[in-house]
Amino acid sequence: MESQSQKKSLDRISSVQEPACTNPSCFFCTMNEQDPSLRKAKLARCFKEMPLRDDQEHVLVLRGIWNIAMTQPDDPEFPSLGVFDCMGKLIQRAVNDKEWLLRDQNIYIPYYAAHIIGSYTMNKVQFAEKAVKSNVVLPLIELLRGKISWVEQRVAVRSLGHLASHARTFEAIAEHEVEIIKLAMEIACNCIKTVYRRFIGVKDSKRVKYHSDLLTTGLGDLEIENRKAEEWASQLQCWSLHLLNCFACKGRSLNLICNKHFLKELGGMWGGLANCASPGGIGCIRTLCNFKTGRESLANSKEVIEILCNISRSSDDWQCMAIDCLLLLLKDTDTRYIVINTAALSLADLVELRSLNERKKVGEAITQALLQDYHKIKYGDLKLSSQDAERALKETWDLMVERRKREELMSEEELKERKNLVGMLKQEGNKKFWSGHIEKAVTRYTKALDLCPSKMRKERIVLYSNRAQGYLLLNNPEAVISDTTRALCLSTTANPHRKSLWRRAQAYDMKGLAKESLMDCLMFIHGRMKAEKTKNAKIPYFATRMIHKQMNATWLFATVAKSKDKYEAEVEKPKVLEHGEDQCQVTEIKERNDSVPDGSFMEGERRSRSKQGRPRQRKDAAGHCCRIGSSRCSEMC
Repeated sequence: MESQSQKKSLDRISSVQEPACTNPSCFFCTMNEQDPSLRKAKLARCFKEMPLRDDQEHVLVLRGIWNIAMTQPDDPEFPSLGVFDCMGKLIQRAVNDKEWLLRDQNIYIPYYAAHIIGSYTMNKVQFAEKAVKSNVVLPLIELLRGKISWVEQRVAVRSLGHLASHARTFEAIAEHEVEIIKLAMEIACNCIKTVYRRFIGVKDSKRVKYHSDLLTTGLGDLEIENRKAEEWASQLQCWSLHLLNCFACKGRSLNLICNKHFLKELGGMWGGLANCASPGGIGCIRTLCNFKTGRESLANSKEVIEILCNISRSSDDWQCMAIDCLLLLLKDTDTRYIVINTAALSLADLVELRSLNERKKVGEAITQALLQDYHKIKYGDLKLSSQDAERALKETWDLMVERRKREELMSEEELKERKNLVGMLKQEGNKKFWSGHIEKAVTRYTKALDLCPSKMRKERIVLYSNRAQGYLLLNNPEAVISDTTRALCLSTTANPHRKSLWRRAQAYDMKGLAKESLMDCLMFIHGRMKAEKTKNAKIPYFATRMIHKQMNATWLFATVAKSKDKYEAEVEKPKVLEHGEDQCQVTEIKERNDSVPDGSFMEGERRSRSKQGRPRQRKDAAGHCCRIGSSRCSEMC
């Protein structure tokens, strides 16, 4: 029996059909068939005949199937009746027959067909096996090659990623392993530039019309269209990385994936705020760390190690994954002494981290990895090339081993004396700070930290954070990041020290690390709003300004937008079909797509757009709720 949700999905579309339909293969009439056996037979015939017929209703039919596939991806009815064979043949016809592709509304067909395949193969391995047997892989690879445009590439890489993620269908994808990996790497590296040149950076009047329609389904203004294009570009990159990860996790073609130039770019690929559920490049790096070849290649990439160190000391959702990567590199004797000179400086600040997400005793694992051969350094049998790294290991040894031993032998009276002395030094440091003697204040806080017992976590949080503020005024961002990270490790993940978050955000801003600054700033605001516990809580003006700055800096297209003038000639005339000799200009497609059938994406004329001179690229995410206030996060505790 037809499900109620399927009926609802098709009600709006089928309402545009004529009351008396004379087409025996009409999809919408078939969906209304009450006899289950007759309905199945008609649907099977409909799927079989659709690639062979020229019908203006093909787009309406595919959109109806797309709605069902999106809302009911586990429904076995369409997969069992030949929907995969139908979609594969439609894609192949679109690639081979450009004249047919540009006729009526056929330009929309490849997108919907590939999307339908991806939706049905997402969860059920049985559906994925049917799709492979229906020969959908080659048509999807044609789209992956860019035979039409980046829009079709996006849904093709999504579908291939789903097929590659199932163990029983992976080998069907692996038959084209080398080409798929090279294409996925190329897309991951260049898709942001492609989307900007072909869409975002193009004037509204010259954009490819069917791209705009697919992005907004005919609804929404220019700002929504740009925002959706940014989301799709991020998905295209992240789904390409997921496809690569399907091969990497099996140890396949690591020599291709571990390309030096690709790894250099890989660390900077992230899902952004629009696609925060994806680990982006860090997920692929974590997989490569499971293999000897991957670890050796990563260890020799200075850029990757620096990115891992930055993420490990940030509020990034994938902080734990970055820490894991560094620990795996340190535990491998062949890569340990390549990365320890850089990694030790960052990981030493995390040794008192009690838990992260659902993981416990993270700091202890870091301490063990750092100090596993410290006795060789301590007694002169081993010397690192970096004195800073040796000093960081010594501080870790003193803090986590020697200091604990000393404190276990202290009497209660001695601990009490130390507590009083620490309080006095902190007050002296505060007075020096407010009188403008910043360096003397930092010295007082340092003495207090040296005397403060490890168990006095709250006092140490304040001291680290206060010293960080001093370093901030002394223009020493690295010291600020170190102290604020230590303060945050001593606080709880559920209630992180807000002043330390804000100070670290400022320090990352000073170093030009916009993403890390943005993450800390967002966490600072979240904690502040949570603490105020009121619907009318306002975001401080200074935080709003920082968010606005870093949102612009981390905009997905920020880098390519800077070189807009360089590509202006290409932007003026974007191409829809990007490869091969059969390339069609946007004007040709627009001429053939002037009329849109009722019930499709639009009715009547194209929606009105903003007439501003240039597309609006960003919107201040927090500007609507800010106020100019006198809140000062530099205040000493």
